[in-house]
Amino acid sequence: MEIKYCTKCFYPETKPDLHFDENGVCSACIGAEHKNRGIDWKQREKDFYEIVNKLKLPQGEIGYDCLIPVSGGKDSTYQAYFMKYVCGLNPLLVCFETTAITDIGQQNLDNLCEMGMDLIHFKKNHQVYKKMVIEGFKRVGDEMWPNHVGIFTIPTMIALKFGIKLVVWGENPELEYGGPLETFQNNVINRKWLEEFGGLLGYRIQDMIGVDDITEKELTPYFYPSDEEIKKLGVIGIFLGHYFFWDARKQLEIVKRHGFKVKEDGPVEGTYTNYENLDEKLVGLHDYLKYVKYGFGRATDHVCIDIRNKRLSRAKGLELINKYDGKYPHKAVADFITYSGLTKDEIDSVIDSYTNTVLFKKNPDGTFCRQTDGSLIRNFEIK
Repeated sequence: MEIKYCTKCFYPETKPDLHFDENGVCSACIGAEHKNRGIDWKQREKDFYEIVNKLKLPQGEIGYDCLIPVSGGKDSTYQAYFMKYVCGLNPLLVCFETTAITDIGQQNLDNLCEMGMDLIHFKKNHQVYKKMVIEGFKRVGDEMWPNHVGIFTIPTMIALKFGIKLVVWGENPELEYGGPLETFQNNVINRKWLEEFGGLLGYRIQDMIGVDDITEKELTPYFYPSDEEIKKLGVIGIFLGHYFFWDARKQLEIVKRHGFKVKEDGPVEGTYTNYENLDEKLVGLHDYLKYVKYGFGRATDHVCIDIRNKRLSRAKGLELINKYDGKYPHKAVADFITYSGLTKDEIDSVIDSYTNTVLFKKNPDGTFCRQTDGSLIRNFEIK
């Protein structure tokens, strides 16, 4: 079969919410062009400081000027650095505990406190969370589903508890990765954004009630605060990347000077970079599930960003995609076996149930064709 690819990068038509213009250019590349030529960044900066000056605490009042959701990754480390040392604010950092943190992820999380900021690490009920992990894996093909919920709900809850009116997020992923064109101007993140673009895959936290006897009260951390609560205090969440040009590689060099560590022993499973998604052991499985559904993975994401930022040629990008994209995530699957208690056969069966039968070849007996390393064989050519 033939897949339509962006004429500038390698995003395929199978990517959800992606759009192409009359020249075959995808919305992510259109967004990049908009960033380079269509935005008055000086005015955006003024707009940003107007919001900050309006919502931060009055001079001399103790407390926190803003809240920053963090994972310990490069982006949230940069957000924390920027608000503390560029803007001069006193931020409160909040981390919703990830599923299976890596050693380097823990080091980078601890480093945020070493940088001079307070951090609340929300440690969740592991029994309930694990049930949701397994249910999310089986029901929507995403073992990180409850994490996608908690990283939004917990920071907002804590902002309300501390009376913090400004929550600062990083990039707008719809702009950086090619969402609907109307989202390019979106500077606010709220319940509507979470439900439409937060990776919930049409599922809601209410759907978890009763799963393996989970009660509604046990799901308390995963319910987004009411619109009335948020409106009463006046809490707003904004994308830092809406107001300042977002360039992850340049920002990486800044945070490395402030103690952020990258993976020195090679790239992260599923891609060619050593600085992205360092905090979570299961990220390779998460990215692989995207690949089997849509025919592209994390390496494609990184190649496309590097092409848009003029750091990579299209020819070199194709080499990297063919080398790294879609490889069976042996390490992440092994970690998921340890975490979940599922067998490899059970995990592979779920992965196969989400594998696109149009995109990947099958044997006469109905099983998927695989290479010797376990990777799927494509029915399409990347070009």
